[in-house]
Amino acid sequence: MNFVPEKIDILIQLAIQEDIGSGDITTESIFPSDLMGEGEFLAKEDGVIAGLPVVERLFSKIDKNILLKKGVSEGMFVKKGNVIASVNGNVRTILSGERIALNFLQRLSGIATLTAQFVEEVKPLKVAVMDTRKTAPGWRYLEKYAVAAGGGVNHRMGLYDQVLVKDNHLDFMKKELSAEKIAGISVIEKTVSMLRTKIGNHVLIEVETRTLSEVEDAIKANVDVILLDNMDAEKIRSAVSLVKNGKYGKGAYRPLTEASGNITLDNVKSIAQTGVDRISIGALTHSAKALDISLKISLQ
Repeated sequence: MNFVPEKIDILIQLAIQEDIGSGDITTESIFPSDLMGEGEFLAKEDGVIAGLPVVERLFSKIDKNILLKKGVSEGMFVKKGNVIASVNGNVRTILSGERIALNFLQRLSGIATLTAQFVEEVKPLKVAVMDTRKTAPGWRYLEKYAVAAGGGVNHRMGLYDQVLVKDNHLDFMKKELSAEKIAGISVIEKTVSMLRTKIGNHVLIEVETRTLSEVEDAIKANVDVILLDNMDAEKIRSAVSLVKNGKYGKGAYRPLTEASGNITLDNVKSIAQTGVDRISIGALTHSAKALDISLKISLQ
């Protein structure tokens, strides 16, 4: 994911208002207004760094004269004690922006670090480690950016850019199908057919399945992606086999398979070994531990 600074301006302004508000009364009372210095962001534990462009954007909003010098690249693994970056300029500005900068950098680096751990577990298997929509409100763009920095692959950004038919959708359509008394067609086939009629072929359609029978229905429906929800490794392997050995007519192609639900660092490798194409993991964003990073100030 290419970083677009303008996409986070609203979030940065909210953070500034939330923390600095009318001014940093402690710093402004202690430090002279013209005092210059340098702050070094230090890794206090091993991990993968993400969020330096956010820090740079933040300080540019507070004081355009603050200079950020990056010591590492985005997505780079650092060891405890490594200098991640330094900021030079007015000490008041550096201290006032310290906590906001660390909140962004620690949170995003934590997500990148956890993602990198999952990616490492499934090497060298050809499977994409993907995120979900289980993100903090307002932070989705940044959290998905951090997943990409950690070597993961972004799933849909929101409800607007890809169809994902889930259990509640299918349960409703089941009632509709029953009312129409149409025989010989599954609820998945009916739902996908209706969606194709309404939105055309330019949008990916993914369908959540819970049983092997539903997987077979999804194959018949010519979906783009089949989500294998909360299946164990044995059932996922059977589902992948069904998809790979399925018969696809003219103009149709094999859908991608995606495992999801209760994926952990302990079981992700066994899931990947089933031959599934993608593994989506909500924990990448909703359960990542912030990476421990500090900012040390030195005066000039």
